[in-house]
Amino acid sequence: MATWNLWWRLGGHERRRPAILAALRDLDADVIALQEVWSSPADDLASLLAADLGMHASFGASPDPTPWTSGRDGDPSYGIGNAVLARWPVRATGTEGLPAGRAPGTRVLHGAVVDTPAGSCPVWSVHLDSSLVGSAGRVEQVRVIARRVVTAPPSDLPPLVAGDFNAQPDSDEMRLLEGHLTAPAEPGLLLVNTRRWAADPDEPTWSPANPYVVPSGSPPARIDHVLVGLDRGTVRVRVGRVALFGDRPVEGVWPSDHFGVVVDLEVGG
Repeated sequence: MATWNLWWRLGGHERRRPAILAALRDLDADVIALQEVWSSPADDLASLLAADLGMHASFGASPDPTPWTSGRDGDPSYGIGNAVLARWPVRATGTEGLPAGRAPGTRVLHGAVVDTPAGSCPVWSVHLDSSLVGSAGRVEQVRVIARRVVTAPPSDLPPLVAGDFNAQPDSDEMRLLEGHLTAPAEPGLLLVNTRRWAADPDEPTWSPANPYVVPSGSPPARIDHVLVGLDRGTVRVRVGRVALFGDRPVEGVWPSDHFGVVVDLEVGG
């Protein structure tokens, strides 16, 4: 399982696209949650990547892409959204703009079910508000996510909630969604952050080591996460290796402004 923010059409997207594809091909993940995926009336980047990778895709568009399309590098003919790619068939279950934040409704939660050989696996691709002082808004957003997880139909495999949360692990919103160090957003819901299994749990996914990040002046932070509902589903899953990817240039081109997170999940046993 992997997650990655693809930085929409910003930062010379045509030059970055081959680097994105190369990084994903080298990763060879079974399931990938994507954020800031561009779309047009004719196609979307997730479907194009899936075709190149021999995968299946499910894409959900933001109901209001104007924060991106009205910017300096924006293009009003394109939209933005989240996606799920998988080695096996994918069934979309819904997409919605999340509340609160600086522009309510523009950040997206996209749900899908992946029909894996081990059974059905619900996956949510998440993109939360990015304001450095937006924790209160993100708390409202994760409450919506938690509610969607607990009200989803029963599944074989535990739910996976992955994406760009724009929040560090010890923030109010992440502790609330995880439900491990504080009362959970929904009674009984535990979504364990897989960073707990990483060799360096604090290794940043937003880092000045990436030249795209330097102009922001913001500090390094781990803001991209994969959470697993280990006590849900009927098929047991264990967390194995947790690492970053997309954290180096491909033939001189950095693929995105975020690094991705990849998690090995061992099924059964």
